[in-house]
Amino acid sequence: MISLARWPKVKDLREKLNGRAKAKPRYRFYTLYDKVYRKDFLDAAWAQCRENHGAPGVDGMTFEDIEAAGVEKYLAELATELKELRYRPQAVRRVMIPKEGQPGKFRPLGIPTIRDRIVQQAVKLLIEPIFDADFTENAYGYREGRSAQDAVDDVDRGLRSKYVDVVDADLSKYFDTIPHEELMRSVERRIADGKVLWQIRAWLKVPVHETHERGKTVISGGKKTKAGTPQGGVISPLLANIYFRRFLVAWEQFGFDRKYESRIVNYADDFVILTRKHAREALRAARRLLAGLKLTLNETKTRAVRAWQESFTFLGFTFGKLHTRDGREYLGGTPSAKNVRKFRETVREITATRETRRSAASVAEALNHQTRGFWNYFHRGTVSELIHDLDQYLWDRMGIWAKRKYRPPRQRSPQRASGAKTRWAKVRAARKLLVRGRDLNLLRDRNGGPLFAPAARYAPVMS
Repeated sequence: MISLARWPKVKDLREKLNGRAKAKPRYRFYTLYDKVYRKDFLDAAWAQCRENHGAPGVDGMTFEDIEAAGVEKYLAELATELKELRYRPQAVRRVMIPKEGQPGKFRPLGIPTIRDRIVQQAVKLLIEPIFDADFTENAYGYREGRSAQDAVDDVDRGLRSKYVDVVDADLSKYFDTIPHEELMRSVERRIADGKVLWQIRAWLKVPVHETHERGKTVISGGKKTKAGTPQGGVISPLLANIYFRRFLVAWEQFGFDRKYESRIVNYADDFVILTRKHAREALRAARRLLAGLKLTLNETKTRAVRAWQESFTFLGFTFGKLHTRDGREYLGGTPSAKNVRKFRETVREITATRETRRSAASVAEALNHQTRGFWNYFHRGTVSELIHDLDQYLWDRMGIWAKRKYRPPRQRSPQRASGAKTRWAKVRAARKLLVRGRDLNLLRDRNGGPLFAPAARYAPVMS
């Protein structure tokens, strides 16, 4: 999310809404819709959508098309539609994204039109601070000022505090199964503005267009749909958080946190339950609660484990028994094998034979971006051996790439001998352009946090 400093009135209103919601937990907000079509809200919404890029929706319109026609004009027309209540959301374009490491399995991604994304972002800017005031401390997903790394740290603290019997939970198709009526009741608990509620309902009920390999478009969803919010919609993560809050609050209200000596760590649709000797009982209780919310666990992936005997994976980290340099055992997290494999595959693609057309500087820049991003996310835990292994892999792959690029002439001649020297000098020069994990690992603050910059973005493979 980009900074709202450019739109001080938007930022100020969000802070006021959040403060009001915190001060009055039962208060319902009535007059909101007139802010949705305010110029500063639409400008901020456009900027954030543009920052995220994204593919076009069913209308085929791209960000470049809008910019060519004039952004100001486009947003002014959209504001008029909203003000005059003529705005109607368009269908969502569905694409199937292959699941990492699961051949033949796909994750559906719903892509709204840019027009709908802008309006969703404007509504999200408006209502997000209201609901954020109600979210529990153990919910980390899609929240400003919180990250997946914070959730990882919470799990790590729990394990060190002897919450070592763990429910490694996996929700089955969470975004696709959120029941609309129950979700809207959760929204209506705080929002009383009928026009905002109408918009949210309309987004939940839009048709879904999916084009098959032979070009045939299949239409599903629509007004009769009773469950699901499309992954890919701007407002979907917020709605998912609002609904899953029911489970997190119910866990405490029923006293399961005390009864099972448990603590939940939640990030979007991923969560673990850390307990002291009560994992199986906690799993049964969680299953019952989720059934009451019309949600189900993926039984093939959900399990109860004791961390000292069996590891589990959460948000890209594998937690389990580790060893210090002097051989002592402790519980902690390290980058999962799946993410390490993904990093190696990416490095291999960047240094493939077909990439010898690129300059050494551009290849090194791409590799350094991946390295910074990987270690910016995965620097926690016992990683010194992994740093050494991945640094060596980077070094070897850059050498292989450079040797291919600077291949000497085949004929035997005095020039061949001098060319070989030049070649090895270029290989060494290419390797010197690399930023390695051990270099980044040296740059730490007093608390052990990374200081390297820029902080490249890295998307871990979630399990």
